[in-house]
Amino acid sequence: MNIKIQDADIHFTNLRTRMPFKYGIATMTHMPMAFVRVKLEVDGAIHTGVSSDLLPPKWFTKVPSKAVSEEIQEMYDVIDAAREACVGLRGGDAFTIWRHLYELRDMIAKARETPQLLVHFGTSLIERAMIEAFCRARKTPFSAALRSGALGLRPGDIHDELKDFDAASAFPEKPLERIVARHTVGLADPLTDDEIPPAERLGDGLPQSLAACIQRYGLRHFKLKVNGNQEGDLERLERIAGVLREHAPADFAYSLDGNEQFKSLEDFRTFWEAARKRDSLRTFLDHLIFIEQPLHRDVALDASVKSAFAAWPDRPPVIIDESDGSLESLPTALDLGYAGTSHKNCKGVFKSAINHCLLRHRSASDNNASLLMSGEDLCNIGPVALLQDLAVAAALGIESVERNGHHYCAGLSMFPESAQQEILAHHGDLYHASKAGWPTLKIADGRCDIGSLNKAPLGVGFDLKVEEFTPAADWEPEIIE
Repeated sequence: MNIKIQDADIHFTNLRTRMPFKYGIATMTHMPMAFVRVKLEVDGAIHTGVSSDLLPPKWFTKVPSKAVSEEIQEMYDVIDAAREACVGLRGGDAFTIWRHLYELRDMIAKARETPQLLVHFGTSLIERAMIEAFCRARKTPFSAALRSGALGLRPGDIHDELKDFDAASAFPEKPLERIVARHTVGLADPLTDDEIPPAERLGDGLPQSLAACIQRYGLRHFKLKVNGNQEGDLERLERIAGVLREHAPADFAYSLDGNEQFKSLEDFRTFWEAARKRDSLRTFLDHLIFIEQPLHRDVALDASVKSAFAAWPDRPPVIIDESDGSLESLPTALDLGYAGTSHKNCKGVFKSAINHCLLRHRSASDNNASLLMSGEDLCNIGPVALLQDLAVAAALGIESVERNGHHYCAGLSMFPESAQQEILAHHGDLYHASKAGWPTLKIADGRCDIGSLNKAPLGVGFDLKVEEFTPAADWEPEIIE
């Protein structure tokens, strides 16, 4: 097979949230969304694929002093640089082209001392659009292309320990048909309706407080954020615990996101043990699934972490997220004592597939069933980004996936009518029309049905009219520092 990227372009739209989303050191109220279109030549015929993602401040580079405008420009620059670098790349399969692009962009990252997590955000957008175009050409869904080897995935080319690993055996024979929506409780989210000032009450028909979301969606999995202020964090966790006990099913579960707010593992252990001493939290902690990225990325993969983990044998599972910047991040983390990593499409589809294989291999060879890959989010919404992320999660077998875009954005009300109608026509299992008519995510019993995504090339299954968005050359982000 002969594959070549013939062309790529970028369009943007500016979005606003329905309510503030406070995560770590940032509070999101508005954000740009990028759409990347790739034209892929497959055996002489041209096929088109589209990818999309938000440009979230204070995640790819968590520098408090850096202006939001500077961070958005950095994200735009890496997307545009990946677009420029990808044109003309060719190979026998999609994996080979991805490796070429990854290595080209990796060299730039190291030469300019640019964070790899940021640089490969651009790589991932090209990769996703290319994969969709390839699956369109082959008339096959992503999960089938991944498991059959049609995409060319070769984990052993990246990690020597996977040379003899059967990649196909690592993925489910069939992608998941449903996922559990793990609901994010932002640091500024109201927990009950009584906490919402009258002037801040929304009238869009969607739930606003945590209690209302549980009642509307039947939520059972949650993602709780802390910000490193021990007393404040513990008091908020106590209040959240009360809401979950009252409104959620008895078997509720949650992950705890450290947001890189702890200076050392010892600091986080102090916080954890303080929580265990509180009567109101002792049984609540039994519902924990895992801890996500408690340490800042500057120290999270430091060699000293290994001894700190060794000194804490009864610790809960701790995984990396923001520290997962390179292909070597996960093996380094596992060697230190971490229990796994997260999947996010913005970190790379092939990278997540390789990491999944590595975790399966290590689990078998070390007889360690606690290793895991979680599904996390960056406030993802449709009409493209959310669908593609869920399609990959389903193919990897990730059952509990953080979902928050539907909570902080008013469905797809901000998108063109044509995109809204395509979503409702193609994905009536995942979306339904709100009272105002725009599509909003359908969650029942805490779960989303995603069967329609699994039948599409990469989740979407329709031709998005990217021309209805602003070409990169004419786009100006909405900046509110």
